[in-house]
Amino acid sequence: MTLPQQFPVVLVTGAARRIGAAIVRALHADGWRVLIHHRRSAQAARQLAAELNAVRAGSAATLAADLLEVDALGELAARAHARFGRLDALVNNASGYYATPFAQLTASQLDELLTTNFKAPLLLTRALLAYFGPDARVVNVLDTLAHRARPGFIAYGSAKAALWAATATLAAELAPAVRVNGVAPGHILWAETVALGEAGRRRELERVPLGRLGTPQEVAAAVRFLLSPQADYLTGTILPVDGGLCLR
Repeated sequence: MTLPQQFPVVLVTGAARRIGAAIVRALHADGWRVLIHHRRSAQAARQLAAELNAVRAGSAATLAADLLEVDALGELAARAHARFGRLDALVNNASGYYATPFAQLTASQLDELLTTNFKAPLLLTRALLAYFGPDARVVNVLDTLAHRARPGFIAYGSAKAALWAATATLAAELAPAVRVNGVAPGHILWAETVALGEAGRRRELERVPLGRLGTPQEVAAAVRFLLSPQADYLTGTILPVDGGLCLR
């Protein structure tokens, strides 16, 4: 079945794998048409789009872009809108994550992590304002520990804290035309860029009151709720999906 024009469209950044792919699948199951943004994971993005189009023809498409190229975000916004002729929501999920001990922090590392985790989501949201339909929605994927001291991760933590603050400011500034909310995951999947080892993983899980990793599907469920009609009176809300990690 080819979806009719009235079906809403969402752009999810960093959507080819892991949490992003879970968000795409959850929203697609709710009837959204999905734009799967990726940078390097072209094959995974195409496979995901093919999987979803097999369920509903014409309901998923891929968009390649490097979010570090902030001057090209306007072009990405235009391409996103052109694909289905409308755009109703944005999920800023793409993120860079790796350790940056302060004594060894380089300007290029700082720029990369600030751009992927703060500047690009902020500027992409602004670029999409010209294309959003009525009752547009934005969800930023944050980090439940963004406001906690995390030695060794000063660039990443600062960038996520900035996006957290921006979520509240944009919710106030863009209302009532655009609702802006956030989801703050805790330990969901072990990072591919930071090697903890078995002992390190045990220590991290001991900090989680519920005693386990979360799942990408649990993060996706929170995003799904914030984009649903049931959340129509929510803006500036941050939902922690962290098993209680923020309590410790």
